[in-house]
Amino acid sequence: MASSAKLASFRLPPLPTIGEVIKLFNLRAEKQLSQNFLLDMKLTDKIVRKAGSLRGAHVCEVGPGPGGITRSILNAGAADLLVVEKDKRFIPGLQLLSEAAPGKVRIVHGDILTYNMDGVFPRNIAKPWEEDPPNLHIIGNLPFSVSTPLIIKWLENVANQTGPFAYGRTRLTLTFQKEVAERLTASTGSRQRSRLSIMAQYLCTVHSCFTIPGRAFIPKPEVDVGVVHFTPLVRPQIQQPFKLVEKVVRNVFQFRRKHCRKGIEMLFPEARRLELTETLMCEADVDPILRPTEITIPQFRALADAYAHLCAQEPNLLTYEFREELRLKRLGRLKGTSPGTLAGAPQLSL
Repeated sequence: MASSAKLASFRLPPLPTIGEVIKLFNLRAEKQLSQNFLLDMKLTDKIVRKAGSLRGAHVCEVGPGPGGITRSILNAGAADLLVVEKDKRFIPGLQLLSEAAPGKVRIVHGDILTYNMDGVFPRNIAKPWEEDPPNLHIIGNLPFSVSTPLIIKWLENVANQTGPFAYGRTRLTLTFQKEVAERLTASTGSRQRSRLSIMAQYLCTVHSCFTIPGRAFIPKPEVDVGVVHFTPLVRPQIQQPFKLVEKVVRNVFQFRRKHCRKGIEMLFPEARRLELTETLMCEADVDPILRPTEITIPQFRALADAYAHLCAQEPNLLTYEFREELRLKRLGRLKGTSPGTLAGAPQLSL
C-alpha cells in the first residue's frame, strides 16, 4: 500500500521548462526528420491520460525529443520508462529527466523502426493474450515520416504476438498526421477508408481520441495532428497470416475508385487472371462491383480466406506480384515466352 501511495504521489522536482531545455541545448526541429515539438504540458498530460492509468506501469515512449510527453508519463506514476530516441541531440535533455527521476528512466539512442523490443521489459509483467492487457504501454508523438511504416510494423507484431506484443495485448497511444489518423479510424463507406483502416481494425480496437491543432507545435506543421489509441483484439477478425491479408487489402485498394474486382484480378498472372478471379469472387461471395471503401472487414475476411484456399492448392500464387510482371514486360524479358509465363517465375496450374 505504501509503495502504491508513493507511486501515485510522485512528481518531478522543479526543472527547466521544455522551452528552456530547447534553448539550453540549442535544439531545433529538423524538417527532414519531420520533427515538431509539443511544449504545452496540458496537451502532453491529455495525451498520456488517453493511454489509461499509468500508475506503476512500464512504458515505452517513442521519439521523446525534448521530453514533454516524457515528463507527463513520469508525473502519471509510471514505474519504468524506456525512451527510444534516434536523434542524439536530445539525449542530454533526457538525461536531465533521468537524473530527476532516479531508477525510472532508461534511455536508448536508436531507431524505433529497427530497435528490437523483445526482452526489454521483465517477463513477469506478461499476460496471456486472452486476458486483460499487461500494464505496459507504448506512447509517442511520432514524426510524420515514421508513423505509417511504424504502425504497419507494429500491426504485424500484433498479428504474430511478437516484439512489444510478446507481453500480451500491449496498448498504444500515438500521434499521427490528422489525415492518417482519419484513415486508421475510418468506417466502412467513408471517404477516408483505406488499406490502413482494414489492417488496423482487423487486429485492434482503434479509437480516435482528440485532435491537436497544428499551432500547438513548434514549428507549426501544415496539418493538424490526431491522437489514436489501439488495443489489440483477443481474436483478430481475419484468421490468416498478416502478409497474406496485407497483400489482398493492398491489391484491392490500389484501384480505390474502381470496382473491387479490378484489384482482385491483380492477384493473379495475366494468362489466368479472369478464371482465378471468378473462382475467388464466387467462393468469397463478395459483390464484384463494390468499391474498395464499401467492403466490410467480414467481406475482406471472406476474400482473404478464398485467396488462402487458392494458394493452398497452388503455393506459387502467393509469391506472384503483378508489378513485377509489368516490370519484366517493360524490360522485354517476357519476349518469346507464352502469355502466362514469367521469366524466372513459377508455372501455375489448377
